[in-house]
Amino acid sequence: MNRRVRRKLARKSKGNVVQSSFPEVQDEVLDLETQRQGVVDWKCLPDDTVIQLLSCLSYRDRASLSSTCKTWRSLGSLPCLWSSLDLRSHRFDAGMASSLAPRCVHLQKLRFRGAESADAIIHLQARNLRELSGDYCRKITDATLSVIVARHEFLESLQLGPDFCERISSDAIKAIAHCCPKLNKLRLSGIRDVNADAINALAKHCSKLTDIGFIDCLNVDEVALGNVLSVRFLSVAGTSSMKWGVVSHLWHKLPNLIGLDVSRTDIGPSALLRMLSLSQNLRVLIALSCPILEEDTSFSASKYKSKLLISLRTDIFKGLASLFFDNTKRGKNVFLDWRTSKNNDKDLNEIIPWLEWMLSHTLLRSAENPQQGLDSFWVEQGGALLLSLMQSSQEDVQERAATGLATFVVIDDENASIDCGRAEAVMRDGGIRLLLGLAKSWREGLQSEAAKAIANLSVNANVAKAVAEEGGIEILAGLARSMNKLVAEEAAGGLWNLSVGEEHKGAIAEAGGIQALVDLIFKWSSSGDGVLERAAGALANLAADDKCSTEVATAGGVHALVMLARNCKFEGVQEQAARALANLAAHGDSNSNNAAVGQEAGALDALVQLTRSPHEGVRQEAAGALWNLSFDDRNREAIAAAGGVQALVALAQACANASPGLQERAAGALWGLSVSETNSVAIGREGGVAPLIALARSEAEDVHETAAGALWNLAFNASNALRIVEEGGVSALVDLCSSSVSKMARFMAALALAYMFDGRMDEYALVGTSSESISKSVSLDGARRMALKHIEAFVLMFSDPQAFAAAAASSAPAALAQVTEGACIQEAGHLRCSGAEIGRFITMLRNPSSILKACAAFALLQFTIPGGRHAMHHASLMQSLGAPRVLRGAAAAATAPLEAKIFARIVLRNLEYHQIEQTLV
Repeated sequence: MNRRVRRKLARKSKGNVVQSSFPEVQDEVLDLETQRQGVVDWKCLPDDTVIQLLSCLSYRDRASLSSTCKTWRSLGSLPCLWSSLDLRSHRFDAGMASSLAPRCVHLQKLRFRGAESADAIIHLQARNLRELSGDYCRKITDATLSVIVARHEFLESLQLGPDFCERISSDAIKAIAHCCPKLNKLRLSGIRDVNADAINALAKHCSKLTDIGFIDCLNVDEVALGNVLSVRFLSVAGTSSMKWGVVSHLWHKLPNLIGLDVSRTDIGPSALLRMLSLSQNLRVLIALSCPILEEDTSFSASKYKSKLLISLRTDIFKGLASLFFDNTKRGKNVFLDWRTSKNNDKDLNEIIPWLEWMLSHTLLRSAENPQQGLDSFWVEQGGALLLSLMQSSQEDVQERAATGLATFVVIDDENASIDCGRAEAVMRDGGIRLLLGLAKSWREGLQSEAAKAIANLSVNANVAKAVAEEGGIEILAGLARSMNKLVAEEAAGGLWNLSVGEEHKGAIAEAGGIQALVDLIFKWSSSGDGVLERAAGALANLAADDKCSTEVATAGGVHALVMLARNCKFEGVQEQAARALANLAAHGDSNSNNAAVGQEAGALDALVQLTRSPHEGVRQEAAGALWNLSFDDRNREAIAAAGGVQALVALAQACANASPGLQERAAGALWGLSVSETNSVAIGREGGVAPLIALARSEAEDVHETAAGALWNLAFNASNALRIVEEGGVSALVDLCSSSVSKMARFMAALALAYMFDGRMDEYALVGTSSESISKSVSLDGARRMALKHIEAFVLMFSDPQAFAAAAASSAPAALAQVTEGACIQEAGHLRCSGAEIGRFITMLRNPSSILKACAAFALLQFTIPGGRHAMHHASLMQSLGAPRVLRGAAAAATAPLEAKIFARIVLRNLEYHQIEQTLV
């Protein structure tokens, strides 16, 4: 998440805030439906109705619908449908401009994005253009802007921002003045130097210029601004290096000035009071986020009753209400109240749109650059102001307000952390319903910004619940199908955040969200890192649910995600794709999903390659995916064939200082691969023992478990067992066995030690010269004594003397059940052993060591406890290997320890239980 961060109008009903602008269209359609008994011949619609329908659509949909027949093609080209264009979300170059030119003869309003689009504007040949607005203007030059204004002499409004226009200078402003005599609104952001010559040229040539904004500029000539006598609204918000003494002595003389914005500047109390007291016509002064002003606790402007000061310390809603109405006890919808009132104040008709624009701009800037000490302002006033501005009649104000909401709740982009107090304040003030209303607009700019705000707010669980209850999931799923990449990206982000909640996953699937997300990946596979990361992230969350996981696979998600893992070079996409594949392999019809991922062409090779990524998050998720996939026998061998052993050993060797999550998954993937003895030998040969021992010494409980599991599997092989001894692994396993917080880690460490010292390694170690054999023998004796001591201590931890005494004295099931209850390690029921491993424990029951006998019986008890995931499998293996006879011998042996006897009796009882269960199946 970052701060950046369905083509029909809503019908009038409870909860909708966006209503049809053309009720007469609905009436005519209903008439036709009545005439034709519910069947509408769309080709027979009146031309006026078709034109109104087309005007409700985005440009892409309008063009698509116009292509359906000759009549509609003709109507779709009418100039009245092309008086306004918003090209920000489209690739707009000279070629597209030339193709649009025949339709743009009467174009009056144009919004564009970026320098390439600016260069193409002249090719539209829209000589009648009145309003021009652009953003992402950093690379627009004086030459480009000068050519644009020279070709559009009827311009009345020019706005460039809010990002800085770094390559535009005063020379371009002079060109504007000379070429656009009808200009009445000029708002430019981030100009380095607005000099006196440029401003005086505006004063001389643009006699109708009433609205000036030099916002976030480095230097503006204050004296020259005092010469623009026509100005009614002036903003220097965010502009540095202002000489406020000069300002206060000159600007109050501007005869027509009624609105002034000095927000985010270093204006002080004296200059501000001078403007309020001496400026005859000034009605509104905005001074938000002015540090010097706010530091002066004695400052007050209450005596200037006829003038409205908007600052962080004032009651903004009360002040706005006093400007509009006699009654100041209005709610927080003062802008909406004013629009619905019958107010004939001409000045107010100009003040309100200006106020909305400036407030939305300043609030967004303040949200993007958070200051200390503004929490109470945002919760009490700032959020509500943004919600009020979202109901403006100005589309750009609505967009900025929605973006402000998306931004002001964010605390930490990287960790998707938001301020819960602010988010819930938005919810309490009805913000969710308002945002969803904007998201249903046909205007793609509003769709995108509203979806972004919904996505960020939905990080909060209470807000996510409200979004779902208000139908937000269906709306976002619809927007995810948009042909506009920005809209689809923000909608996917919303589904990503909502899919964190288990209670929303099913609703996303029901709304068609899974198919929409999969389709997004195919649609933008080569050109949309942001949309791909969000889509893959949402699918990763959904794949963690069994039912949704199956649906993701059915919808083509495996192929889509593998394609991303193979081809995309963006780390965020790789990480989420690998995480999604890991979840798919572990959930749903896990056997089917696991096999499907492994059998997808290039999947395993791609994941193995991703373990070598320079980005830790990618390595972690790739290792996690390989770990889950290794539970399938065919996948396990295919991973090894794809170089997985070498890659994962290298990963384990490199992650000594990595996060516990990466350490756990690296060890887990090696644990999964080492189930195969061939792989186990290969891991030992490639140097995998030493890093696993190092990971066994980790402080993280989860890492203990996976490292102990991997070492347990490796220790089955005598050569690996010897490597573990030689690399100092006995002490690491002993530490795990005696002190790990995890019962599972202690259990598997004990089993690894039992494998290592049941006699097989001794035979392997004695191969060699006599001197080497003697040395190894001496070394192994010390390690054996230490290992057996801690194995015994571990088993005794599960041996309650009273329960054992009762079980020894009675053969009653209740006595054995009490021992079982105390000895059971719940998680051990998930372990699955091979026939060879079970056979080794059965053999261990005959080992001369009483400690190993007890350990073997304890292990077999864990593997056969009824209810364990693989208990039936283990019982079947034991029956085929003749375990009952050995167990009866162990239970009856006079020299066997009590623990071994009791545990053996319990295992026999378990085998009888499973045999009965099997006959009933």
